[in-house]
Amino acid sequence: MAAAGLLGACSHPGTAPSPGVFWTPPPRQERGAPQAPPPEIPPDVIARVQQLTITDVVDVALRNNTATSAAWAQARAAAASYGAARSQYYPTITLDGSVTTLKTAPFGGRVTAQQQFYGPTLNLSWLLLDFGARGGSIGEAREALVAADWTHNAVIQDVVLAVESAYFQYMATKALLTAQQTTMAEARANLAAADQRHNVGLATIADVLQAKTALSQAQLALESTEGAIQTTRGALALSMGLPANVPYDIDAPPSGAPPLGIVDSLDGLIERAVRERPDLNAARAQARAAQARVSVARGNALPSLVVGGNTQQTYFFDTTSSGNSYTATITLQIPLFSGGSHLYNIRAAQAAAQAAAQQARGLEQQVVYEVFRAYYTLRTATQQVHTSGDLLTSATQSEQVALGRYKAGAGNVLDVLTAQAALASARAQEIQARFTWYTALAQLAHDTGILGLDGSSPLRVQTDTTGAPR
Repeated sequence: MAAAGLLGACSHPGTAPSPGVFWTPPPRQERGAPQAPPPEIPPDVIARVQQLTITDVVDVALRNNTATSAAWAQARAAAASYGAARSQYYPTITLDGSVTTLKTAPFGGRVTAQQQFYGPTLNLSWLLLDFGARGGSIGEAREALVAADWTHNAVIQDVVLAVESAYFQYMATKALLTAQQTTMAEARANLAAADQRHNVGLATIADVLQAKTALSQAQLALESTEGAIQTTRGALALSMGLPANVPYDIDAPPSGAPPLGIVDSLDGLIERAVRERPDLNAARAQARAAQARVSVARGNALPSLVVGGNTQQTYFFDTTSSGNSYTATITLQIPLFSGGSHLYNIRAAQAAAQAAAQQARGLEQQVVYEVFRAYYTLRTATQQVHTSGDLLTSATQSEQVALGRYKAGAGNVLDVLTAQAALASARAQEIQARFTWYTALAQLAHDTGILGLDGSSPLRVQTDTTGAPR
């Protein structure tokens, strides 16, 4: 007992000796299977690790993401459970073996007898009829498998959407950094022009100081974006299941014409989402599984017919004789009284089935709203892309005119700085609007339930003024 107490004290983590003292954890004991190695960039992607495309990013994320692995394992477990449930259609056969020593005491003139024998016994039991309980349990397992498979698909689309959002955020930050570098060059040009005018006596020192202030502000914005580059890059690595400091970079996407919107109608997208959304289909399968449990509860309250039997071969140790025996039975089991448990089980299963059906109906309404919201979010993003493009064009022209007038001596530095600030803001808004459009497109594809494994969307997008979709 003392040794057991000592071992228990050694294994117990204990507490700190007093409230003002740190608790020291016990030595860690490694148990179970060894931990998996940390995730890395797949070998087939390492060759282009500095120019990853969005397809590469999604591929790496799906390989490393723990959520998809867990959902896949749950689907495999549901498939095994369905296979186990289907075994109820078949008979159960067992083989037993026994060795017996038997001794009888003398009684009523009988002498003492002692026997030793052994032999195998083959048992069979087969449920023939149970009024739906067996079919209900198998149907429940099947619908649970369907729900797990749909849930796996939903998790994959969630991962793809999260990766695409992080990808577009990183690309937007990189584009903003390039734009702010251009703004820095323009601010230096403005300062050089102010210095030149001041040197020839055409401008005061105030113009030079204001130009320096604008240059410092541009420098601060650039430094802030340089920090944001690292943050968004680490967030993208995290979404891929990689350490934030892993060496990689993203290839810049090809620049194309501004999007003009999508061809698909809102009603068509809603109809497709109601039909194809994986999480909604999973909820419907769960509702059907709950309905199948009603059949199980009802079947348990009804009679069942079971056929069974066994055959046994007996061998004796002290003789060469042997013998066999068998039994065959047909059993009709009729539940007569259970304290009302069968009735309450049926009511509970019916209520649970009704609740699951209502939850599926509520999720369907939520899906309709999500598609509706994502559709008009994309429409707004499309309009903002065009408006921000027009704003950038006019702001560029305004800055060029203001700088030209200032160099020619017809304008003042305030006009140049105001135009430059408006141009910098227009550049940032155009970049944000453009990448927000791509994120909104991915969100609409996700909410419709059609987001692809490579991040692609089957939504038909207009790219030219003729309205031709692609």
